[in-house]
Amino acid sequence: MSSVSQSQFTANLKKYYTFYTGGFVAFVIMVGILEQMGVPSKILGYIFLFATILLYAGIGFMSKTAEVSEYYVAGRRVPALFNGMATGADWMSAASFIGMAGTLYHAGYDGLAFVMGWTGGYCLVALFLAPYLRKFGQFTIPDFLGARYGGNIPRSIGVLAAVLCSFTYVIAQIYGVGIITSRFTGLEFAVGVFVGLAGILVCSFLGGMKAVTWTQVAQYIILIVAYMIPVVWLSVKHTGNPIPQISAYTSALPKVTALEKEFNDKTTPKGAAEESVRAIFRERAAAADANLKGLETGGANFLAEEKKKLEEKVAALKAQTEPAADPKAIEAAEKAAKDYPTDPAAAKKAWTAAKSGSAAKAGAVKAHAEPFPAAGKTPEDVEKARGIAKKNFLALILCLMVGTAALPHILMRFYTTPSVQEARRSVFWSLFFIFLLYFTAPALAILAKYEVYSHLVGTSFAQLPAWVSNWAAVDKTLMAIADINKDGIVQLAEITIGGDLIVLATPEIAGLPYVISGLVAAGGLAAALSTADGLLLTIANALSHDVYYKMIDPNAPTVRRLAVSKGLLLVVALIAAYVTSLKPGDILFLVGAAFSLAASAFFPALVCGVFWKRANKLGAILGMSAGLFICAYYMYLTYPFFGVMAPKWWDINPISAGIFGIPVGFIGVIVGSLISPAPDKEVQELVDHVRYPNLEGDIDTAAR
Repeated sequence: MSSVSQSQFTANLKKYYTFYTGGFVAFVIMVGILEQMGVPSKILGYIFLFATILLYAGIGFMSKTAEVSEYYVAGRRVPALFNGMATGADWMSAASFIGMAGTLYHAGYDGLAFVMGWTGGYCLVALFLAPYLRKFGQFTIPDFLGARYGGNIPRSIGVLAAVLCSFTYVIAQIYGVGIITSRFTGLEFAVGVFVGLAGILVCSFLGGMKAVTWTQVAQYIILIVAYMIPVVWLSVKHTGNPIPQISAYTSALPKVTALEKEFNDKTTPKGAAEESVRAIFRERAAAADANLKGLETGGANFLAEEKKKLEEKVAALKAQTEPAADPKAIEAAEKAAKDYPTDPAAAKKAWTAAKSGSAAKAGAVKAHAEPFPAAGKTPEDVEKARGIAKKNFLALILCLMVGTAALPHILMRFYTTPSVQEARRSVFWSLFFIFLLYFTAPALAILAKYEVYSHLVGTSFAQLPAWVSNWAAVDKTLMAIADINKDGIVQLAEITIGGDLIVLATPEIAGLPYVISGLVAAGGLAAALSTADGLLLTIANALSHDVYYKMIDPNAPTVRRLAVSKGLLLVVALIAAYVTSLKPGDILFLVGAAFSLAASAFFPALVCGVFWKRANKLGAILGMSAGLFICAYYMYLTYPFFGVMAPKWWDINPISAGIFGIPVGFIGVIVGSLISPAPDKEVQELVDHVRYPNLEGDIDTAAR
């Protein structure tokens, strides 16, 4: 393609997306008018949901292709600006759009590890990988590993790692789609997952990377508009300042800090009410702890004896005549006896969760702006807890940074630019578009927290706002309020708000028109769909291109190769949707796990492959295998979902398992390379070609 035709192509894109943005704004205004005319909210929810999915489907249909280079790398003609937007959308997953502000809402200062890690990761991408991978000119990351290290074993390990981390990541996206779809259409969560899956597939099935790229640009426009409008509105409502990044810290944060102190002061009315609730949670935590100790010493016999006591209590209540037993007391006793666990493993898991949950509710309100707040019986305990928090903060930043520079679906985006120079510019634009949201998320967390602290806390249970019941109907883990101390007034310790709810519910919490709620849902849907598209395409392409075409049938015609990729895309999507319907974990952990897995498996082999000519096949095999195994093994040992609950290594949380996998990966690459022969001259010249800018041109993938 000549520079003139590429220039004209870019100009046309700018014109198309300008019209598209104007059309989307007009659509939102139209839905707002329908709301004012009295159209039911559920109907408006369906309009937002299906209009946006139809829009993406239309772009996907218009981008259908039967050319291999367009299907895998969008024809390598995506300008830096638009590739930056597409990468931003690919990056702005459900975790960033839905979960980021929620994490900052709950964790306060500690949650900044996600902002710092994910943003800093793009610096590693720009410095170590993006331009070099683009110059190498392959289709996938396993493709690079196979060509750089030789043979099918490094390629196969790369495929396994790409599928594992991408599958973990895509579950989080489909989970986000399920939440949005079920809340705004009234469908059950499991049904919403499969409805959302249809939206994911229409974007990528026909046109591969070409269709995904142009839908992701459209999705970025929707998600950034949707994210900014409610937070600006909240900022104006509470502070009168339309710049939330300023007003949140200068006006809202001091008010939040003052309320936190009041909640923790037992001499104030609010503090006394909070303490009455915390005392009950302390009793529950102690009861769960006692059950765990009884289980540890008595095992199944302890469970049988305790269940028998509960059944005897039910019988005694039913036999009581003077005075007659309260029917509610009998019902509660029957439920306790029925739900009492009989399996020791299930009992341990349930009581461990109950103990930690009650203990968290029993503690003082965590200061939002305080770095690494900690509690303990002695100053030594406090200092130890603070040290563990600092350690995990730094470990998480490292894992997210390195994982960002190793995620296959992100690195694939830099194969789509016309040149190495455009790949470098693309990283800059990606950072800019990501910065717009990440700079706003902390402000949204503060403004949402002020709204809850000042308006929801202190409300009568008889006058709870409608959004509480609406979200509780979607998922009790996302929204639940129970009158623990029976005073009829909502205390902060009685509120359970899942981090995945904060962004989606903010318009309702703030009392904004439903059209804004629908807009935010459309933005969250765009974020989840765009990332899910890229992830599913990464998995399908790794299996179809690297396994089927490169290993099984190198002579397969283009039509068959693309048919295999599309078939695999459908199968993987259905499996992912089924796993998601089981609710395997919260969005943020699943995403963090994907980053740790990618960092451990890919980063050492990729960086050494680019910068160390001595790195060879055995080193890559040992490094990728050992890094991936250690990371996955530690998660299995320590993440509650698996039920093993082994002691943590150096108190590191399972989300940061990459802190062990990354160094093991580098050691494996270095040791394996030094104990085996150096790569041949052709491979070393290949590394020189990729490394040095004076050696222009892409490598001929087909020839290799």
